[in-house]
Amino acid sequence: MNIEIWSIGKDHDPFIAEGISFYEKRLKPYCTTQLIRIPPPRRSGNTTAAQSLLLEEKIILDKLQPSHYLILLDEHGQQLTSKALANNIQDIMNKGCKTLVFLIGGPWGVSDVIKQTARKTISLSAFTFPHQLVRLIMFEQLYRAFSILHNSPYHHE
Repeated sequence: MNIEIWSIGKDHDPFIAEGISFYEKRLKPYCTTQLIRIPPPRRSGNTTAAQSLLLEEKIILDKLQPSHYLILLDEHGQQLTSKALANNIQDIMNKGCKTLVFLIGGPWGVSDVIKQTARKTISLSAFTFPHQLVRLIMFEQLYRAFSILHNSPYHHE
């Protein structure tokens, strides 16, 4: 299975890139992962947040394929334990999913259409994190999930 993390926003800082690279290497025995950064649409001085959401919506919907299983990361989503995330990933793999996509929205979140398009909406925490850090946390949680699924000692109770 392929896993893609789509993130709307600017390039990440070098320390974030280093962390993501670290977990990408650790994930290689389990799955193919890719971070896809979606540059935010150009805004004029009078572009509203709602207009930005619509521009981002179009970009996301144009990228989304029927073979994708979209999970939205959103502060109002369901909070899962690491084991629950691992079980969700296993269930999705068992259904024959080709590409699992985790979407990190832009500064204003995502449009209602994207929220309705997502098959699941999860929250990483009740805390608010910078989008760049969410990318790194998501890669770590994916590695943890696959460690759980393969009984690796990385995740212990």
